[in-house]
Amino acid sequence: MSVGEVLAIAGLVAELERRLPRHSLFVSTTTDTGQALARKRFGENRVFYFPMDFAFAIRPYLRALRPELVIIAETEFWPNFMRLAPASGARITVVNARISDRSWPRYRRFRALIRKALANVELFLAQTEEDAARLRAIGACAERVRFSGNLKFDMTSPATLPIVDSLRSSMASSRSSPVLVCGSTVDGEEQLLIKAFERVLAKYPRAVMILGPRHPERFSVVAALLEQMPIRFYRRSEWQEQNLAGGILLLDSIGDLAALYSLADIAFVGGSLVPGGGHNIIEPAHYGVAIVVGRHTENFRDIVNLFQNRDAIRTVDSTDLSTMFLLLLANDEERKALGRRAAETLRSQMGATARTAEAIQELLAQK
Repeated sequence: MSVGEVLAIAGLVAELERRLPRHSLFVSTTTDTGQALARKRFGENRVFYFPMDFAFAIRPYLRALRPELVIIAETEFWPNFMRLAPASGARITVVNARISDRSWPRYRRFRALIRKALANVELFLAQTEEDAARLRAIGACAERVRFSGNLKFDMTSPATLPIVDSLRSSMASSRSSPVLVCGSTVDGEEQLLIKAFERVLAKYPRAVMILGPRHPERFSVVAALLEQMPIRFYRRSEWQEQNLAGGILLLDSIGDLAALYSLADIAFVGGSLVPGGGHNIIEPAHYGVAIVVGRHTENFRDIVNLFQNRDAIRTVDSTDLSTMFLLLLANDEERKALGRRAAETLRSQMGATARTAEAIQELLAQK
């Protein structure tokens, strides 16, 4: 699991612990950032890296853990694992299941092979009806596929972190405003965002940008880019409550971004100005913040479409990014109403965690 998936299943883990107190739950991830967050959220003694999809790597895990049920988040279809887990006595369910637009052509092309792996899954709980239909189309048994909703809508607001309180106090005392939080940015986006921020500064010289690259390995790359720009910046790891008015805070940390959206007048969610598929817009929606994204949001197609249909998000090209920032900043009422609609849209979609946990509980009860 990635960071986003760890955050999405956190509520499900808590709900399953409540419903199934006699069971032990363990969590595995496939990325370093997901591993770090999972250990922080669930404790190091029950978090591990998912093994590579080779029999010699998988079997020791199955022997050590002897799982009764394996819960796979989204669509990590590992053929060898999905063959060996049932052979060891484990049952498999896929929760928050989705087939992205990017994956859909590939899955259709190889559905004859995928069907064999899917046959080992006893229950699929799909994010949307379209995802359910796609699962059936690539070979999942129709009777085993249900729509349960998207767990990401049930993600709770993160606890207030010390850095949030420190930044809020510092910006209030220095009259730093407005605040743009640009999170989960990827290669090719930071320069576009910094240029847009330069235009914002021309009208709002005490504005602040909090810039959070998606991948930790890019923290130094983005810092080097900022050193070439005429804007003062601080790395979050080195910030000592200096005045941020007219500057940028580079978020070179893991796990802080979600809470920092609470400081934003506008939230930009990255991976979307360039062909990156987009990232999760639900975190800023929790705080009723006006959300802006680019047009490359394929990985969150259904969520973004829902917000667009309810006029709860703004979508831009790179050429009109600064124009959108300035338009929203110039109109307080429109910006605040956009944020309110985002929060209302989020609340209207909650409930997937309870439905998913109930389905898992029913599955475990079956002999």
